[in-house]
Amino acid sequence: MSIYFQPTALVGAIAIAMGLSTSVSANTETQAKASTKSTLNTIVVTATRSEENIENVPARISIIEPAVLDQSPLASLPHLLSNDASINMVQSGGYGQQSSIFLRGTNSTHTLVLRDGVKLNSATSGTASLAYIDTTDLKQIEVLKGPASVLYGTNAIGGVVQLVSKTPEKTGAFLTGEIGENKTYKSIVGADLVENGFYAQIRGQRLESDGTHVTNAKQPDIKTGDFEQKGFSTKFGFENESIALSLDYAQNEGQSTYVSSVFAPYPSNAFLNLKNNSVDFKNESINAKAKYKFSDLIELNARLSQFKDESNQLDSKDFVNSKTQEADLYTKVTLPAHQNILFGTTYQSTKADAISSGSPYKGDVDAQGYYIQHQYSNHGLNTQVGIRVEDNEQFGTHTVGQVAVRYQILENTSIYTNWGTAFRAPNLNELYVNYYGNPNLKPEESESFELGIDQKLPFGLSTGLSMYNNKVKNLIDYNDKNGYILDNVSKAKFEGVESYINWEQDQLFAKLSHSYVKATNEETGKELARRPRQSLTLTAGLQNSIYGISTSVSSKSAPKDNSKVAGYTTVDLNAYWNVNPSIKLFTNIDNIGDVKFETASYGNGLFYINGGRQASVGVTFKY
Repeated sequence: MSIYFQPTALVGAIAIAMGLSTSVSANTETQAKASTKSTLNTIVVTATRSEENIENVPARISIIEPAVLDQSPLASLPHLLSNDASINMVQSGGYGQQSSIFLRGTNSTHTLVLRDGVKLNSATSGTASLAYIDTTDLKQIEVLKGPASVLYGTNAIGGVVQLVSKTPEKTGAFLTGEIGENKTYKSIVGADLVENGFYAQIRGQRLESDGTHVTNAKQPDIKTGDFEQKGFSTKFGFENESIALSLDYAQNEGQSTYVSSVFAPYPSNAFLNLKNNSVDFKNESINAKAKYKFSDLIELNARLSQFKDESNQLDSKDFVNSKTQEADLYTKVTLPAHQNILFGTTYQSTKADAISSGSPYKGDVDAQGYYIQHQYSNHGLNTQVGIRVEDNEQFGTHTVGQVAVRYQILENTSIYTNWGTAFRAPNLNELYVNYYGNPNLKPEESESFELGIDQKLPFGLSTGLSMYNNKVKNLIDYNDKNGYILDNVSKAKFEGVESYINWEQDQLFAKLSHSYVKATNEETGKELARRPRQSLTLTAGLQNSIYGISTSVSSKSAPKDNSKVAGYTTVDLNAYWNVNPSIKLFTNIDNIGDVKFETASYGNGLFYINGGRQASVGVTFKY
């Protein structure tokens, strides 16, 4: 593997930085103190498609904040999401390995992943290739929990993960390098230009890693899951009081080595051996957005986007070429008495050309959605009512709705409740892939109810509790009575309780969250696979404008399925030092105990395991 970022150069840069004097402006200090405030002051966009204070949203949203994203360029998206207690992230190893997201117990195909509104879910698998999505230049990640089909259409049964990118705020440039264990390197270079409402941004990045063993198998010919990627992104725009225009382009490509099982043909399905495979991947996103305010009362928004997701297996003829194009137009009208109405339409075209498991197929599905949403906000009462009609050329017309309310019953106490329906159309793999595809599948439909409370307490404390129940009918699952062919064979129920308690005092903070979820196939009475009932995360530390140190604990119980996967606990450690306004040093140790926990079983007592410990050190130079 080539070394794109030389360790000796990085170590030398750190040594130089250590010899420089510490100098931080008062303005930087003020900004850092503001960043330690409670996330209840955070502005989010996913719940309503417009900026809104998170404390007013009648739903549960968690935020991965800028400070966390800036802490480690090496941090992968699956690792970042795994620190949310409501998410069980199952990854078959470390960097670049297959990743499945189970949000509140729902399937990976039930979580819609967006980047600034662009859908990243593949037309073939129905899921986003989380391990191949680069996290460079993200401002924050918003995790909206619960159905969101009214605003976003299909795939949003369990919730939405929105990647919000940065927009330049001042002219400057930077260079970041980070090196870690297993010959892991990442380098990023970027520059921003801001002038009289115009802005431009450019980024380039590269990551390489020899990886770790991704299974507990002892076969000598099975090597580590090495991974490499490189990417480029740029953004141009203009914004004033009445007009906002932007054009984003991003691409990321690379190669990943993984391990697959070799089985005897059906019906025996006997395990034979393991083998290494390699895949070339590339994803590309284009996003053009425009906003025009006719007045303080009427605002028009438009978006044209395209996302391409491609992969080519190097050890077989299998490949996937998936393309999703969208046109979205909506208007927001501000009404008297603290009300507004948002109404619009979305046209989506998904196309795919693939060979999967030796089975070639092509797909081309168009869908048109029409939606309207009413909001009211006054005297501590925030409401959200919406309806969507989705016309899918292959699966017909579906209507979904949502009603949500949050009320500030006391100065420091608010309660919320929401009810909503959602749906998911079968993806192309489920319809056409050899051995398990079924072209007669019906769309999944869900109905969800949630109730929650948030409470601010003295001494910098805040706490909250949520309870939810989400029922899915026509659940797409394997029918073992029919040769493991997919079918609408069951109904499922996802019920759970989430709680949190946060503490912030000056530069100190601690955040504890817990999730309990029970995901059940109601026809068989069995719990669905890969869903641990109990999840807990704890993050605590100290941060200011000069230095910071924090530790995070993540713990999962064993799932109640037949996989025999055990529960686990991991501990991460992070620290940074702003030597002066131009130089930042940082270090990260993920999974400091090098716990090699099991993530999934592939039979015969063999398991996929996580990537183990990843310790790293880095430096950022700013101009």
